[in-house]
Amino acid sequence: MSKRLERKHPLAIRWLHWINFPLLAMMIWSGLLIYWANAVYGLWIFNYEVFHFFPQWFYDFFGIPYRLAEGLRLHFFFMWLFAANGLIYVVYLAVSGEWRAILPVPGSFGRAVRVAMHDVKIVKKLPPQGKYNDAQRIAYTAVILMGVGSVITGLAIYKPLQLAWLTSLLGGYGWARWMHFWLTILFVLFFFVHIVQVAIAGWANFRSMVTGYDTVKAGSDLDSV
Repeated sequence: MSKRLERKHPLAIRWLHWINFPLLAMMIWSGLLIYWANAVYGLWIFNYEVFHFFPQWFYDFFGIPYRLAEGLRLHFFFMWLFAANGLIYVVYLAVSGEWRAILPVPGSFGRAVRVAMHDVKIVKKLPPQGKYNDAQRIAYTAVILMGVGSVITGLAIYKPLQLAWLTSLLGGYGWARWMHFWLTILFVLFFFVHIVQVAIAGWANFRSMVTGYDTVKAGSDLDSV
């Protein structure tokens, strides 16, 4: 079967994607520096703590230092770049019409279950594929909402006095910090799942996010990660 080059990712999407990667990494790293100064969260079952975020060996293994002031400076600097990059991305999706490929559509949740079952080899046949499958539509939309949530909760704990109305709306400083923390955990989980899915999809899929084009079989649907 013959193959052809097909345009997959616009230049703006690729640039914003690759810019966001180091920004998010810096936000997570600097957030760890801040969190370690008061590491209060864990997974509990009744009165028993199953896992503490994060155990001492985690900080020792990765060499994470006690540098609260540095963490605050880095976090508050990169937060503006992270927010600006995210805002440009959302505006571009709206103006360019790329949002049509991202947002879930009627039936997406049911087909996403079938996509997940295909990924774990329970079913052989995939639902109809477009630029993004339905599981990706849900995941990528969720990530956008997570980014918005991270900025809002971050501002609430960054300026709890100046933005007292926002902090109160989120239930107070403690709840805003709790939501901000768990949004970060979700970002980390998404990152690892995304990397695994990209590896499974293969080199051509990764290359398309660099060049903007993918090699596909003539007449086939585009299946991407």
